[in-house]
Amino acid sequence: MKSIPPGGVALVIGANGGIGSALVSALVADGCFVDVIGLSRSSTPRLDLTIPSSIEDAAAQVVSGGGDLRLVIDATGVLEGDGCVAEKTYRQLDALGMARAFAINAIGPALLMKHFLPLLPRAGKSVFASLSARVGSIGDNHLGGWYSYRASKAALNQIVHTAAIELGRTRPGAICVAIHPGTVATRLSQRFAKSGLEVQPPELAAMRMLTVIDTLTPASSGGFLDQRGQVIAW
Repeated sequence: MKSIPPGGVALVIGANGGIGSALVSALVADGCFVDVIGLSRSSTPRLDLTIPSSIEDAAAQVVSGGGDLRLVIDATGVLEGDGCVAEKTYRQLDALGMARAFAINAIGPALLMKHFLPLLPRAGKSVFASLSARVGSIGDNHLGGWYSYRASKAALNQIVHTAAIELGRTRPGAICVAIHPGTVATRLSQRFAKSGLEVQPPELAAMRMLTVIDTLTPASSGGFLDQRGQVIAW
């Protein structure tokens, strides 16, 4: 990471997932950061997106460790399972399933921004990147289906864009973006990978994401980008 001041702290939330664990390994190998912290529901401290107090407590422990928090990557998300369904039709819509998707894909990340954005330094480049999904694009939706996942990721994109505007008022070097990592060989996408679609190993997806993050400037803040740094339609 050549563009981020050396000696800071990097944080990956969702570090027990396929992409999250690959990001932690890549950041450790990079050597730019004095500390790389991975948080999840099984870490210490524990961070559960559906338990607001755990997010607040985790943020307090991160800041108590010292060092500038220069990079936060939110590598969380749910498509199916954990009460959620990848609906093929509106006939499958379920209130509880939709609420669960929004809790994990939109509300949880919003609370991450609430507690971690204020910890970013006031000077120099820092980045908060949240994993979104191309299917969260309204303009790029040509197939339909996946109501809860699409809608919750679209909500996440709006939250990221709104937070970026506020963040820029006090931290002009800070960047808040949504990044689509592409289709990755993880449990989330395993059942839905189609023939002919590029399915990346987590290590490649992590490398591509970090390459994009390294190229970001304050002008990028509030954007919705793919794994190659290309802008995705809202």
